Amino acid sequence: VAGFQLALRAQGSFKSKRRLRGPADVYERLWARLASLEQEVFVVLALDVRGQVIDEIEIARGSVSGVEVHPREVFKPLLRRAAFACVVAHNHPSGDPEPSPEDLDLTDRLAQVGRLVGIELVDHIVIAKGGFSSMADRLLRA
Repeated sequence: VAGFQLALRAQGSFKSKRRLRGPADVYERLWARLASLEQEVFVVLALDVRGQVIDEIEIARGSVSGVEVHPREVFKPLLRRAAFACVVAHNHPSGDPEPSPEDLDLTDRLAQVGRLVGIELVDHIVIAKGGFSSMADRLLRA
């Protein structure tokens, strides 16, 4: 078990230096951590100007059907780390990656706050056992 944990940590430090090229990269990075949880967990990836991950920060843990997230809690650690941009993600324990109306509303609020503080919200990814959904992809298709 200890060896397995060390391998996971080493993999995490390797992944932290990778550039995110799209929603599939975010899914690949976070799937093992989030997909099988029985409660919703909301994380933010702080990005530098080249799109490389500076840090991966857990913002909140919720229940099986939701997680309460405040924009101030998302942007506070990003400001401390001098992030250029960010990607947020959370899981759906139900296995369905379809975003809820609350997810869409939160994405809009986070994008507005990001514009105000100068940290671009690149995407909001919903991760589930059944795959993932990208809010940025949804907007491009709309």
